Amino acid sequence: MSFDLVVRSRRAVLPEGERPAAVCVSDGRIVSIEPYEEVEGVDLGDVALLPGLVDTHVHVNEPGRTEWEGFATATRAAAAGGVTTIVDMPLNSLPPTVDADALAVKRAAATGQCHVDTGFWGGAIPGNAADLPALYDAGVFGFKAFLVDSGVPEFPPLSAPQLREALAAVDALFVIHAEDPTAIVPAAASAHYADFVASRPPRAETGAVATVVAAARETGRRLHVLHLSAADALPSTVDIPNLTVETCPHYLTFSAEEVPDGATEFKCCPPIRDAANRDALWQGLASGAIDFVVSDHSPCTPDLKRADTGDFAAAWGGIASLQLGLPVVWTQAATRGFGLADVVRWMATRPAEVVGLARKGRIAVGYDADLVAFEPDAAFVVDAGRLRHRHPITPYHGRALLGKVRTTWLRGSVVDGVTPRGRLLSRGAA
Repeated sequence: MSFDLVVRSRRAVLPEGERPAAVCVSDGRIVSIEPYEEVEGVDLGDVALLPGLVDTHVHVNEPGRTEWEGFATATRAAAAGGVTTIVDMPLNSLPPTVDADALAVKRAAATGQCHVDTGFWGGAIPGNAADLPALYDAGVFGFKAFLVDSGVPEFPPLSAPQLREALAAVDALFVIHAEDPTAIVPAAASAHYADFVASRPPRAETGAVATVVAAARETGRRLHVLHLSAADALPSTVDIPNLTVETCPHYLTFSAEEVPDGATEFKCCPPIRDAANRDALWQGLASGAIDFVVSDHSPCTPDLKRADTGDFAAAWGGIASLQLGLPVVWTQAATRGFGLADVVRWMATRPAEVVGLARKGRIAVGYDADLVAFEPDAAFVVDAGRLRHRHPITPYHGRALLGKVRTTWLRGSVVDGVTPRGRLLSRGAA
């Protein structure tokens, strides 16, 4: 039997675990998985073969704020980091994706630019509950909402009653930025990271997560807590079948104690917390209380990071990391006794399952042939200037990491960063 592509590895990470295998591809899908020795093809040897990662929390910012990022640069960076599917957030672009017309504008901007497959979230804001069913029917994967100021005026937050109104309008997955504005202290101008962290204490997250938990219990709708930073909130989320939780590589890697004063590239909301909290997040991953890990890639232009003053209060809150998520998480996971199968579950399989990407996130027959050759023992030091996203700003600059992406395949074709082959995905057809 002939195939369009065969990739062989002694360390293929399959749903049943890591083993030698030959992954056989025809027409962009995995059609057979054979013994490593029995089929000729691209031979990775001891370089691991992973499914393409699925990052469901990416701010591309195009159209309207394309100078912050953009589909071409974001998806090129994604592919370089082994991410073969992203789902774009509905805000920071202009117009925000809060109705079907705005989604059409977003899709038009993305057409012909994407190097990886790209889906879209819709947005739930005050006053647009009536627009949500049509937006859902147009193909978004669910709805993003804030319970606190989003940072941009065109995407205001929902109150608890407004959240319930949105949940009543459409039976969809709602993904929530969960911070309680009543627990946040307006930050004064300061270059001290400790002052910024103190302005957004853990109780801001625990209070807002309690609101999300109550909504999940009362409505039966599916809800998801975005970028959980405060591990104190986790006990309230367990044993609720219609609630899922994510965290991000920066919360699993950095600690507040190591963030230098004035280093605004570390600013994000909710903030990076202390080392004990970081360890508790890892415990949440191990127990399953945290379902998966995604980037929350939220870049901006260099001036908005306010490196000139180092003022955390004035700086844009967002971390650029789309290309680095896999080695960042692997570096920490390997030192904590986890394996590649764990990383695949957190960064490919579970995000695909939760969002509804039925052919993504696994090396299995019938799935898209989204594959990554990953050398887990290769060490490197991050050079921000060599990253593929638009601006060379990241808190990982100069950091030693473990694991290099050697090749990324999207539906059986090598992603070369030159020819955009990514498809625009719609819910139900992905």
